Amino acid sequence: MRTSATAAICVCLAASAAAADRPLREAPARTDVAGSMVGRVIANRAFLDAAGRPLSLASVPAPRATVLAVTSTACPLSKRWYGTLVKTAEAYAGRGVRFLVVNPMTTEDSAAVTADAKRLGDAGTYVLDPDKALADAIGARTTTDVVVLDASRKVVYHGAVDDQYGFGYANAAPKTQYVADALDDLLADRPVARPATSSPGCLLRRRQPTKTSDVEKPPTYFGHVDRILDANCVGCHREGGVAPFALDSLAAASDYAEMIADVVDRGVMPPWFAEPADDTPTGPWANDRTLPPDDLATLKAWIAADAPAGDPGAASVKIARADGWQIGTPDAVFTFDEPVPVKADGVMPYQNVTVETRLAEDRWVRAIEVKPGERAVVHHALVWVISPGSSDREFRERDGFWAAYVPGNSSVVYPEGYGKLLPAGSRLRFQMHYTPVGTATEDRTSLGVVFADEPPTHVVRSASLVNPGIDIPPGEPFHPEVATLRVPGDIELLAFMPHMHLRGTAARYELKRGGDWTTLLEIPRYDFNWQLSYRLARPLSLTAGDLLKFTAWYDNSAANPANPDPNRSVTWGRQTYDEMMLGYVEYVLADGDSPDSLRPKPTDRLAGLLFDRLDADHDGALDAEEWAAAGDRFPRARRLIARAEGLFDVLDGNRDGRLDVTEFAGIIEAARAAGRRGG
Repeated sequence: MRTSATAAICVCLAASAAAADRPLREAPARTDVAGSMVGRVIANRAFLDAAGRPLSLASVPAPRATVLAVTSTACPLSKRWYGTLVKTAEAYAGRGVRFLVVNPMTTEDSAAVTADAKRLGDAGTYVLDPDKALADAIGARTTTDVVVLDASRKVVYHGAVDDQYGFGYANAAPKTQYVADALDDLLADRPVARPATSSPGCLLRRRQPTKTSDVEKPPTYFGHVDRILDANCVGCHREGGVAPFALDSLAAASDYAEMIADVVDRGVMPPWFAEPADDTPTGPWANDRTLPPDDLATLKAWIAADAPAGDPGAASVKIARADGWQIGTPDAVFTFDEPVPVKADGVMPYQNVTVETRLAEDRWVRAIEVKPGERAVVHHALVWVISPGSSDREFRERDGFWAAYVPGNSSVVYPEGYGKLLPAGSRLRFQMHYTPVGTATEDRTSLGVVFADEPPTHVVRSASLVNPGIDIPPGEPFHPEVATLRVPGDIELLAFMPHMHLRGTAARYELKRGGDWTTLLEIPRYDFNWQLSYRLARPLSLTAGDLLKFTAWYDNSAANPANPDPNRSVTWGRQTYDEMMLGYVEYVLADGDSPDSLRPKPTDRLAGLLFDRLDADHDGALDAEEWAAAGDRFPRARRLIARAEGLFDVLDGNRDGRLDVTEFAGIIEAARAAGRRGG
């Protein structure tokens, strides 16, 4: 008895909800041999090499071992591991080991295939396997699977190359070299110590046996799936787009069908990590990229039915997309003076690049776009404006960002009457995070702007809820840090953007208006790979005295595969191996006025640091009890605090028995003055 389409949708959604609980970061992990090809003998198979020459497993000389390594020129993890494959093949070439690098994809760029075959050279054989016959024969699951055969063609290892890369992370070097270790064991006539692992990569489509579909009329590519992919994926997944491979054709969608199902199941694609906002004061999001439930069910039903094509005459009308700037032709473009070299593999620290605007007068900006020169290697970018007279050394991430780039989120066009200021003589500070993709290259990123014809009614600004005193203990899997901000005037919130580094795992924005805390934005699975801005469909009005709170959680345990070092305490720092805790907000003043900043300004970094640490209950103020305990909690600041004894009541300007951050800054200055006088 066939189930109805409605029931099939329920099953698909239930499966997706369960899969969304999977972590965003996944590393190769040891698996049960029973679920692998280990112990099986691979029959002789014929295939073609990259030059079109017919070969077979029997015809390839391999007296000690044959390594069949699956690859793809488009899958990001395949590209990262390819250099390691080539080096491993070269290292074992003289030891009776033969490498066959197997490309089973049908939509690969021919020039990229030729280049990869040339890189492999005489160290191995590059195999074209578009019908997936060889990949299926060795039980390949992903585009990063590796199978090691002994001289009798029995599988002795099935899994990943090493653990340097995985979903959501990249390390400077591998901790475990699975293939090399397996070969060393085999060549030394030892049992392979780790015979099976998972292999994170792009899932290969496995042909389904002919069957009756569970849905009476299964969806087809043309007229059903093409519309969904075009609306939700093709903006990035197209030739010239920011994504690593295209999904704008039947062939491409079929190639990556299993991968599509996996990433939507895991909640990774389309990239959106906020919990539904229906029960919060924020309401819906203007840029919510969540895949509608019906579309999700259609995708999964199509894949389950073996991806039928349908009638090309029923193809959906494609969305028109510009190949140039998304904001239209910019009025001004600011580009790196010199290209930034990006290495082939491993990880890179942040690169900071300053670009002169050379503007002769202040200009108001209504549209902004950050455009990478080499999209494949630009993970994300944040841009700040440094005003004339300020040095680069005074630049601080906590002072709010001016522009941002992540794949799929690189531009903003403000509504009529809204805009940002770009001062005369200012400089742009780009903080660039590059991710090597297997080939050394260079990048020259640009920022384009469209000027407003007249000053805006609402000046768009950004600020941050920040705790520069974060201290994350070693080994902690879910460590919270908190920052608060008392709203000094009536404002309208426009957007949120949390920023942490490799240990960031969850985040939350909350609002307090006299009573309990109310959640504004919940991100249960924060992903450093997606520095997303969550833009409100309707501005949220806040009044003077409202309290905002930003909570960030960090995973500093060994279970976090992106963690550079789970054995050390982690504090504030600009590089990815350190941490940050920035709850950015974008806002305008409710009355259209333009104060200097939403953030109350302490006199210096020490004032802000001490205030955040002394405010034990994170209510945005210090009471007498918190002040009395200050010396005990922070012995290093005891002398400074002692010098300010008696100033609490003096500097409590509004006599409410509490100090806000501005009043507290006066204590710091007074204590310093006393120190200079020798008091």
